[in-house]
Amino acid sequence: VLAELIEKFVSHLSESRMDCYFSTGSYKAMDADVKKENLSSVQKLGVEMTVRYGKYLNLLKEDAENGLCFVLMNCEEFLKQQQRTVVSSLCCLQEHYAGYDWFASSIFLIMSGDREKTLTFLQQFSRLLVSAFLWLPRLHLCMHLPVTTLEYGIHPVYFCSAHYVEMLLKAELPLVCSAFHMSGFTPSQICLQWITQCFWNYMDWSEICHYIAICIFLGPDYQIYMCISVFRHLQQDILKHTEA
Repeated sequence: VLAELIEKFVSHLSESRMDCYFSTGSYKAMDADVKKENLSSVQKLGVEMTVRYGKYLNLLKEDAENGLCFVLMNCEEFLKQQQRTVVSSLCCLQEHYAGYDWFASSIFLIMSGDREKTLTFLQQFSRLLVSAFLWLPRLHLCMHLPVTTLEYGIHPVYFCSAHYVEMLLKAELPLVCSAFHMSGFTPSQICLQWITQCFWNYMDWSEICHYIAICIFLGPDYQIYMCISVFRHLQQDILKHTEA
């Protein structure tokens, strides 16, 4: 039901010029025979974990690995069309996105391993503003960002979402904010980790689906409220650890 709902919602928005924040060219999916060997070691490990998790949730079938490789390779090629070249020694500014694409993997699981539906959804989704915040590889070397922003190698999620989380945390949960200050960590570091991994390894699958759906339906600012609500939920544990 969720797959059908977000599919129809995103399809409807992507057809409206007013809702399309990013312009995207036409892209035809590569040949279905995509080899796993073409992926980086990080991607291969991510594929194994995703398929194992998908089977554990009874969402994927035996041949799911090839389907996920197909989606990841095509996403990389599709997003490459909207990238610019930046000469830098920073690892995060090389041609390929340095991490694993947890958002595309989450959508693949929501779509029960249907690679065509997943790819179509991601192509339509990439036109919307919320894609910049939920799908981190979306803005990797993106031509829609100013060159100065790209050269710093800092993703907008860090200086937008994570920054606002810190501002809200001071007002909403001052004790948690102080605890972080004393620890030498910043809440934004933790939030960036959560958001990059789409809350994998932190939340149950149903909650991950709720996070993705809420941000798609209600807007990217709900990413910030979600992080604040998690900190509120963890407040007693955080304060206990601070005392210890």
